[in-house]
Amino acid sequence: MGNQVCIGSSMRIEGELSGSEDLVIDGTVHGKILVSGHQLIIGENGKVLAEIHDARSVIVRGELVGNIAADDRIEIGSTGSVEGDIRAPRVVLSDGARFKGSIDMQPKSPAPPHTSRG
Repeated sequence: MGNQVCIGSSMRIEGELSGSEDLVIDGTVHGKILVSGHQLIIGENGKVLAEIHDARSVIVRGELVGNIAADDRIEIGSTGSVEGDIRAPRVVLSDGARFKGSIDMQPKSPAPPHTSRG
């Protein structure tokens, strides 16, 4: 299992967060979050106003306002609240989850085949 970074409940961050580790947010984040190929968890105390891109998976147990794009899975837990559009091949809305937006479950488009000329 890889490294995991935690933003505690007393932390407030504004701006762009990017990295190549799993991330747990229990504090407040405003901006943009890029955790390419990794998991993002918004804990029950987390309050996020951000766009989330390129995560492998996203689990929301707190509050999120913004769009989410994940390569594999998005889960909104029973204590989670999302206001924004979500895009992932697999989406889970737990009993009690709050969601306002649209869901796109199309798999990520593969790169076009490379053709050689010669």
